[in-house]
Amino acid sequence: MPDYEIIDELSHDALQSYDLIIDVRSPSEYAGDHLPGAINLPVLDDAERAETGTLYKQVSSFVAKRRGAALTTANISRHLDTTLKDLPEDSRLLIYCWRGGMRSRSMALVLSSIGWDISLVKGGYQTWRRQIVAGLDKSTDPINIILLDGQTGTAKTAILKEMAALGAQTLDLEGMANHRGSAFGAHANTPQPGQKRFEALIWQSLRRFDLTQPIYVEAESSLVGKRRLPSRLWAEMKKAPRIIIEAPTGARADYLVNAYPDLATDLNQLTASIERLAARHSTAQLSQWHAMARKCEFRNLAESLMVIHYDAAYNRARMRRNTVKSQTFTVSDLEQKTLSDLAQTLLEFRFASDMAGAVTTRTCTG
Repeated sequence: MPDYEIIDELSHDALQSYDLIIDVRSPSEYAGDHLPGAINLPVLDDAERAETGTLYKQVSSFVAKRRGAALTTANISRHLDTTLKDLPEDSRLLIYCWRGGMRSRSMALVLSSIGWDISLVKGGYQTWRRQIVAGLDKSTDPINIILLDGQTGTAKTAILKEMAALGAQTLDLEGMANHRGSAFGAHANTPQPGQKRFEALIWQSLRRFDLTQPIYVEAESSLVGKRRLPSRLWAEMKKAPRIIIEAPTGARADYLVNAYPDLATDLNQLTASIERLAARHSTAQLSQWHAMARKCEFRNLAESLMVIHYDAAYNRARMRRNTVKSQTFTVSDLEQKTLSDLAQTLLEFRFASDMAGAVTTRTCTG
């Protein structure tokens, strides 16, 4: 009998109890999503999986299994001589594949026979995925969301990070999606994660939070770049109270130039981003923005885009949600000290239970 344990407990604390979590799926499967903290030690890489699959369909299951066993044995041997070479004898290891089948059992059998303490995930990665779907889409438990809102360039992401550093529960959706949430928000050299990976990152944070306490989230649409927010989270965000940040237009333009340095060095990316606004603006307006980009007038471009496109879009959205209670905080600049002080002020602020639908304003000084 194999000397390993079959488990399906994948809570944060349970996963933290293992010294190493091993995903034995192919690199492309691992890239799509994986358990928190897992490393990829494939027993079959993508090309080898394709090869054995072809043999199974075109020759026979016996030939496919024989070839798969040879490849698996060679790959496990390589992992033992490299990644696992100096792993201490008393290490606890968790192993999984797609469904908890042959690939993970092969690795578990070899590693347990060596003497390591091995656990195998029942149902494999799909057990983890089912937990994500249950938590993000099927659960009806409320989430105590407070949205950090404001016009483009009001440093919402930076303020959110300051709040996290002070101990607040925060969800950095733009960080998880690797996108800054606008037509100009893509990072040219680093693509967005897949949808499953995006959802997994959100779930990893949410399941560690106290859902009865405030969770601060930057206001977004239902899409961050091309990644869709989970239905449960989006439903809570639509009805959540909002903290609105206001700052002078000039300060916002300066901030955007510093926050998007990649666009100043990549005219092609900047041009493509401007073109994404073509359906909403005249040819003359687009030409003016393109001219500013070619002349490297980035501050003027940022200010024009804010006033003509983003502020107008934000104001339209504000009219649609005017029944949501909100508190506006106005700052005179967006310097680091101002943002740090504002983060502390926001953490100390509490929405009154009787201010449903109320809109109030406070002025903060940096």
